[in-house]
Amino acid sequence: MKPLLLLFVAALAAGRLNSQETGPVASRPWLATSLAPEKRAELLVKAMTLDEKILEIHMVDVRDHPREVAAIERLGIPVFRITNGPVGAGPGDNRPTVPATALPSALALGASWDPSLATAYGALIGQEVKDRGEHLLEGPGVNITRVPQNGRNFEYFGEDPFLSARLGVAVIRAVQAQGVIAEVKHFAANNQEHDRKTVNETIDERTLREIYLPAFEAAVREGEVGAVMAAYPSVNGDFCSENPHLLKDILRGEWGFQGFVQSDYTGTHGAIKGGLAGLDLAMKPEHYADEMKAAVAGGKIPVAVVDTMLLRRFTEMFRFGMFDEPRSAVPIPGEADGALSRSIAEQCAVLLKNDSNLLPLDKLHLHSVAIIGPYAGTAHTGGGGSSAVQPLYTVSPVDGFVRGAGAASVVSYTDGTNLKVAVEAAKAADVALVMVGNKDSEGRDRTGLGLPSSQDELIAAVAAANPRTVVVLKTGGAVLMPWLDRVQAVLEVWYPGEEDGNVVADLIYGRAVPSGKLPLTFHRSVTETPVATPAQYPGIDDQAIYSEKLLVGYRWYDEKGVAPLFPFGFGLSYTTFSLANLTVAPPSAEGRVQVEVDLTNTGKRAGADVVQVYVSFPAAAGEPPRQLKGFAKATRKAGESGRVTVTMDRRAFSVWDVAKGSWVVIPGRYEIFVGDSSRDLPLTATIEMATER
Repeated sequence: MKPLLLLFVAALAAGRLNSQETGPVASRPWLATSLAPEKRAELLVKAMTLDEKILEIHMVDVRDHPREVAAIERLGIPVFRITNGPVGAGPGDNRPTVPATALPSALALGASWDPSLATAYGALIGQEVKDRGEHLLEGPGVNITRVPQNGRNFEYFGEDPFLSARLGVAVIRAVQAQGVIAEVKHFAANNQEHDRKTVNETIDERTLREIYLPAFEAAVREGEVGAVMAAYPSVNGDFCSENPHLLKDILRGEWGFQGFVQSDYTGTHGAIKGGLAGLDLAMKPEHYADEMKAAVAGGKIPVAVVDTMLLRRFTEMFRFGMFDEPRSAVPIPGEADGALSRSIAEQCAVLLKNDSNLLPLDKLHLHSVAIIGPYAGTAHTGGGGSSAVQPLYTVSPVDGFVRGAGAASVVSYTDGTNLKVAVEAAKAADVALVMVGNKDSEGRDRTGLGLPSSQDELIAAVAAANPRTVVVLKTGGAVLMPWLDRVQAVLEVWYPGEEDGNVVADLIYGRAVPSGKLPLTFHRSVTETPVATPAQYPGIDDQAIYSEKLLVGYRWYDEKGVAPLFPFGFGLSYTTFSLANLTVAPPSAEGRVQVEVDLTNTGKRAGADVVQVYVSFPAAAGEPPRQLKGFAKATRKAGESGRVTVTMDRRAFSVWDVAKGSWVVIPGRYEIFVGDSSRDLPLTATIEMATER
């Protein structure tokens, strides 16, 4: 038996879970809680043998102890349990699946445009991870929606780096406030699943800095995230897990990251290059066990490098009290957490169409509702892959509607597999609700951008049979809608989580009012997207060229003058809003700009709207036409008006100067646009920005 395996077996036999072995702190001074986390980590590492150090830089990855780093009783090192994320307390590979609250998808949270809601989302996940006796959540994911085909778009916050940063920071702070380490992922540019482990992405430095890195930077600088997961792909020739430019120059050198870097599951490629680049924890032992020990023995890696790996992780574990408070599983408050999941999902829904104000349905004048479609029978709790949560319970759409309709309405259901039956059900009902969607997943991209399995044909047939047809979309991203002109209303609820049925019924019947805004652009066709050539995606011979540069998402549509199906930031409500009286203060000495505007609810019921602030740069800056740089979500009662304030800092007016290697403000005139979508910006003002001194 290999020496390191013997050590692991001994650690198991000694009692893996006992992190509070009796004995004087004098013999193990790192257990003294009066010391700073960094000092405690330093003392601990000095006391370790080389074999113990090697044991602690990788997951053990055996069936009975998956996603765990071994405990060492001699030193009082507790087992370190890692769980998947980012849309709930997810599974650990091979670990008996422990149920948790299945929240709406992260993309749904992106549609909320609400950092306070992101705080509630993160707090729930963090507490449930802790309730299960686990230590680290692999999330949030802050990768940018570059292509609509990406199978993991539902795990991220959308196509804009500023929106992703604001929500990501809120989630991280909330998770870590529960005593759980958040791990922002996937660093960096993990924007496709096709060939994700082999593709090399060629991205120019300015694009990398302005589009794909800002949310990670905010996670480090503002969120003080404890861990970063390195992505599978290569960026500009080096795998992300052994990329010196990403891990050493930027993450630690420029941003001052103090936590630890973990690989993706099979994302470690070699002990020497990974170790020297700054990969601290490998998810599998192949390269970071015997291979790492041999590299140290052969003088190819200094033992000080291994020490640093441990110092980084142990410091975070001490910071979050993981040596001092042994964790054991306690029951999750499923009912209370489910109620919060329901509330979050309802605030993430986006109303895309509502002709003649068909929604919300009026139960007093409604006698029958036909619920039709493959996503009407069971709850759509989430996408596939490592983020999938085993829900504590589920609410099916049929059950939600039967409870929500009341005695006055008859609810019928058919799954839509028999088109003739679906058409007859639609004809017999006052309103037809067609629930359609997809099941995006880690490990694969979509093969098309329409709804799968003849769902487009189902919608068209139902709409032809009943002019009062409502489409409820449950998708992991944007989809084509060839039937859009033939239906009366469209509601996008994303992946709504375990409370699916109640969420949709509440929205359809008006117990909840849609207030979401699109966090990504909905396109009209496969060819009318920023990334439409094979060289861009999926790449040729494992080489993907980011030739669109800064023109990602709505930036491309604005630059090219292309009208999307639905623009970034768009979303209707059951009420209406107006914006007026814009004022923009001149830049302060620190470069801050304050925007104020009156938001008025001009409708007949309470609701929430998102004030969106976009900036247009001087031509010399070479930027896209407009970019989101501020937003605020506000609730108003019917007829109520109030002032909304959005403050932007100097970074909002900065571009990445490749020659200087820094953010700079181009002097000149900047135009400020204010509205409630990227294509509805009725209020404008201009300011002058001076050169930085």
